[in-house]
Amino acid sequence: MTTRILPAVGDPDAARSVSTLLSQLPDAEPAQPVTDSTQLVDTLARLAAASLDELPEVVLVHERIGPVPALELVREVALRFPAVGVVLITADASPVLFSAAMDSGARGLVTLPLGYEELASRVQAAAQWSLGVRRHLGGGAERITGPGGTVVTVSGAKGGVGATVTAVHLALAARASGRSVALVDMDLQSGDIASYLDVQFRRSVADLATIADISARVLQDAVYVHETGLSLLLAPAEGERGEEVTDRAARQVVSALRGRHEVVVLDCGSRLDSANAAVIEMADTALLVTTPDVVAVRAAKRTVRMWERLQVRKAEETVTLVNRHHRSTEIQPPLVQKITGTRVAGVAVPAHFKELQAVVDAGRLHELDAKSTVKQALWTLAGELGLVQAAGQPGKELARAGDRGSLGLRRRTGGR
Repeated sequence: MTTRILPAVGDPDAARSVSTLLSQLPDAEPAQPVTDSTQLVDTLARLAAASLDELPEVVLVHERIGPVPALELVREVALRFPAVGVVLITADASPVLFSAAMDSGARGLVTLPLGYEELASRVQAAAQWSLGVRRHLGGGAERITGPGGTVVTVSGAKGGVGATVTAVHLALAARASGRSVALVDMDLQSGDIASYLDVQFRRSVADLATIADISARVLQDAVYVHETGLSLLLAPAEGERGEEVTDRAARQVVSALRGRHEVVVLDCGSRLDSANAAVIEMADTALLVTTPDVVAVRAAKRTVRMWERLQVRKAEETVTLVNRHHRSTEIQPPLVQKITGTRVAGVAVPAHFKELQAVVDAGRLHELDAKSTVKQALWTLAGELGLVQAAGQPGKELARAGDRGSLGLRRRTGGR
């Protein structure tokens, strides 16, 4: 049987060496090497969305892959695509690294410089393991249906542009359509989701920062189940504890959540740290919220350029939402798109803060009136981002939830 192999090697010389050896393996079908962690995960996600059978049996991860460190990439691939055998290529053959690689989910280790016999042996073992897992999944009740839940990050171009309100209502819209939803406050020093939803809970994302393997029980203890059905993972009450959440911890938290929820929405605030950069990089959709004024749009452009320089997110892979929009403002969405180089959302949120003021002051943002134009715009945005159920279903789910606040959404999806 043919073994499909996907190498992830950033260095061109190493990639050529790996490809040459792979081409010599019997019954091997090596793919063109991917050059970074983002390309690897995107490729696997695209294949998994088509079918489990489209995934390669073996993925080779070179130790110098980037921007995500190799062991963290191995862990993410193993969590999101458990039927793929991951083999780490490294110059360090120490027992410590071997143990760390196995803990991360690797099925084998190949040492540098590469040797034919060792590579063939490790690839064959990983491929056999992968085929066994797929046979088991194919005969059981649980099948892998794709790369896990949809992850959306919401960031503000600067403070006060409405990122938290946007994140909360995207999560509420997805939940009202019948999906399981986690809402995470990654504004680690000054997060306000607890205040907006009238929640007092002592656990936070910082409590998961030092846990190497986040089990379902551990995650359950850290999450607060809100009356709306949202699973809330809050920012620490003591802002200084936000420093405990590293980029590695953030990736583990998101991977654990996406494995147990259909939608994961993360409010990243307006400050970029290593943890936020990690989740924005691994998100399916990165939403950037701005207001139609010169200062905010300049801040949005600055944020997009910074994400590109740090290899966090490309401009064309970012969606910008214009909040507090009014027809009379000089800066309109097409101009924002031209300035930032991003794709601007098809819906703009109107400048009607009076609709929000009462529920914000009361800490009951989830009770925003269904007739609110702000709510209708944000719930329509949820439909545009694919956070609600398939066409024809959202209207029924929203109706059962007793919420008519998504008229725009239902015109867009439920009426077809």
